[in-house]
Amino acid sequence: MNWMPALLLFPLLLATPRAQASTLEATQLLDLTGSAYGYLALMIFLLGYICVVLEERLELRKSKPVIVAAGLIWILVALAYQQSDEPYTAGIELRRYILDYAELFLFLLAAMTFVNMLEERRVFVALRTWLVARSFTLRQIYWITGTLTFLLSPIADNLSTALLMGAVVLAVGQHHLHFISVGCINVVVAANAGGAFSPFGDITTLMVWQHGNVRFVEFVQLFLPSLVNWLIPALIMSSVIERARPGGERRHQRMKKGGVTIMMLFLATIILSILVHSLLHLPPVLGMMTGLGVLKIYGYFLSLHDPIYREQGHITHHHAENSSRHSMLRGDHTGVVRRFDIFKVVERESWDTLMFFYGVVLCVGGLATLGYLTHLSELLYGSMGTNLANSLVGLLSALVDNIPIMFAVLNMDPGMSLEQWLLATLAVGTGGSLLSIGSAAGVALMGQAKGTYTFLSHLKWSWTILLGYSASIFCHLWLNGT
Repeated sequence: MNWMPALLLFPLLLATPRAQASTLEATQLLDLTGSAYGYLALMIFLLGYICVVLEERLELRKSKPVIVAAGLIWILVALAYQQSDEPYTAGIELRRYILDYAELFLFLLAAMTFVNMLEERRVFVALRTWLVARSFTLRQIYWITGTLTFLLSPIADNLSTALLMGAVVLAVGQHHLHFISVGCINVVVAANAGGAFSPFGDITTLMVWQHGNVRFVEFVQLFLPSLVNWLIPALIMSSVIERARPGGERRHQRMKKGGVTIMMLFLATIILSILVHSLLHLPPVLGMMTGLGVLKIYGYFLSLHDPIYREQGHITHHHAENSSRHSMLRGDHTGVVRRFDIFKVVERESWDTLMFFYGVVLCVGGLATLGYLTHLSELLYGSMGTNLANSLVGLLSALVDNIPIMFAVLNMDPGMSLEQWLLATLAVGTGGSLLSIGSAAGVALMGQAKGTYTFLSHLKWSWTILLGYSASIFCHLWLNGT
């Protein structure tokens, strides 16, 4: 009997009741914004975020400075509360923020694995080559890519969809540089607008859903405002698109075995997450992780049927298992190569983004524990009014990443109604479209279409995007009679 796992779990079982009790204790937060610890924590956060903004120039991954900043800020928080004779408050609050992050981390890990699995099965490549192979004009491709981006981003997330459709734009517009530039802007706006009316479309909408401020079915109320947000700039920019037919390769590529099954599993996982959250009042991450487990089991069956190769030649399925075991016993780890391994798919996750999210959650949480978010909430939502404050917060997301902005708004908890939370979700989700650096989709496409889709080429059309942004806010307010 293997009793080692039980021994390892024993200390955790003894510590669990105490940890749970500590997280449930009510804590009274102090206003430490005027202390030396508060000023130093704010300075560390600003320095860390300057490194994030200068990521491309410094060639320093954005997760690294914010993780360091998070650790330093919470040390300062602990010192500040200890000096105020509250030695346990910092630890209780930190555990709460780590729990918030853990739920979102596991949810995103599962969703990213599904998307990467679809990519590994060449589902996106098959779709892209099918679109390129059709005899569409440039203007038709412009509208097809925009429409598909708007409809796919609520399911496959806005970043993945933008990269897929950006690849289509680049493939068909090889000798039409102006089309590539405008087509990429269209994809970025459509991806952010489409992601705003679904919890699965963007990290910010996922945060609002998991926080319990908006239920899943209530996000549908943002469909029409989101559509307006994309259609107005899309219509204006379409006037400069030629009606010429693109050149390029017409060869169609098939998806690998299991692609359709994985799409169905992904859809079933989303439905399961919605049901466990709405009917059983359990965190939706439970549904996502259960679906991930099913995907891993299906990946096991795929690995049994995918061919296995030796570097010297092909080996049969009959001898594959024994050959693999013998090669490992010999220490020969390069002798047998599996063409499919789901854990290799998990390795391709965007770990920099996941770690950046950790740093952001803890940095903002530390500033909130010091009292900064209370003051910011009073400044924005107390003096300006909710509608104006949410609109301005959305514009701010064009300059600052929308994740910390939404997390800050959630922690401010300004006592908004459902309609106002929906407005905040719409504004923060789509405000980043104003600049190419304002959203992950824009930054990714700038890297994908280097020298063609740039900050300045996007800035040229920012006025049309601002029109769409303003119209979407007025549309939402009109629909709700406010």
